[in-house]
Amino acid sequence: MAEYGAEYRGGCQCGALRYRVEVSLEAPVICNCSRCSKVGAVLVFAPAPQFRLETDAAAGKAYTFHNHVIRHIFCTTCGVQSYSEATLPDGTEMVAINARCLDGVDGHALAARAKLVDGAAR
Repeated sequence: MAEYGAEYRGGCQCGALRYRVEVSLEAPVICNCSRCSKVGAVLVFAPAPQFRLETDAAAGKAYTFHNHVIRHIFCTTCGVQSYSEATLPDGTEMVAINARCLDGVDGHALAARAKLVDGAAR
């Protein structure tokens, strides 16, 4: 096992956005904000240096809302949002991975044990 977890590959449905990420699946999160609840994401988090985009970044487009601090990246071809980018208050760059978009990962099993985060109250 690597320092931040195992390495996974993942991406959108059509494959235009593909990445590798070293991430732990031990603490999945489901957020109930207006975006995440509609997307149905099960989130796991990794420091940005543990994330490597393997395809052209131009295949993705960022969507922001509310405080505009999280860049929700979706594929411009198939529309799937497989990751988001943000900077923590201490300056740490982070990536939130939609674990449902990781190859070989059972998103339903992760969802069953995920912690609910009340993003709607923020």
